[in-house]
Amino acid sequence: MKIVVISGVSGSGRSTALHVLEDMHYYCIDNLPVGLLPAFAVKMHALPDGVGQRAAVGIDARNPASDLRRFPEILEQLEEDGVDVEIIYLDADDNILLKRFSETRRKHPLSDERNPLLEAIHQERKLLAPIADRADLFIDTTRTNLHQLRDTISERLQGKAGSGLSILFESFGFKNGVPADADFVFDARCLPNPHWEVTLRAFTGLDKEVADFLEAHALVERFVEQVQTFLSEWIPCFEADNRNYLTIAIGCTGGQHRSVYLAERLGRAFKDASGNVLIRHRDLP
Repeated sequence: MKIVVISGVSGSGRSTALHVLEDMHYYCIDNLPVGLLPAFAVKMHALPDGVGQRAAVGIDARNPASDLRRFPEILEQLEEDGVDVEIIYLDADDNILLKRFSETRRKHPLSDERNPLLEAIHQERKLLAPIADRADLFIDTTRTNLHQLRDTISERLQGKAGSGLSILFESFGFKNGVPADADFVFDARCLPNPHWEVTLRAFTGLDKEVADFLEAHALVERFVEQVQTFLSEWIPCFEADNRNYLTIAIGCTGGQHRSVYLAERLGRAFKDASGNVLIRHRDLP
């Protein structure tokens, strides 16, 4: 059977992630005590075929700290019992989490009159570190709205429905920050910038006009060739290590032209060799 563990700091979208898996016909339960995971797996496995074969469990900092510290040990026990466990961990910048709690007026589970909100967030990260350290997929929701998060989780899990590694090529703008969930980051700011061509400024890397401009420069072709060669050599190593997910981020200044073009081009190239490839443009409207 398969169990997907959904964890992460409060306000990062953990409940939304669990709802997505429920829509994908996983048997879902929230806030299960960590120590009950092995017993839960046994009970689910005993259900009729098709009913208990896929489950999703939400685990948060309301668990006893001693149980959270035992998570790696419990995970090993599940794997020895033949349970396929996949861990998805969500997080976001402190300022965004503070804003979300302010807007929703929800109380953080670890905050009180002696423990202000920001300290509660930091404490929560420490408590959940044993889970975060074992995560198969880390999702940074800082710049992600509710609908984008639902789409991201759905696409990545469905992309992993078959065998092999699920690869995401993501464009972004450095001026908006580097994606915290990236495994590889490639900086394309050294390449010719279409933004400085007045006739191209209104276009994006999805448009033929920008593609034609970039493809006319030998430096761009060299960049693509060398990144593709690097990834072709190292992706099989991640697959051999039984990794489930790989996020490759490509950045330019604003995330509108160069990075978008490169993510599209590299994504298409690797999609020809593997069906488990997704392309996302973080900073496009």
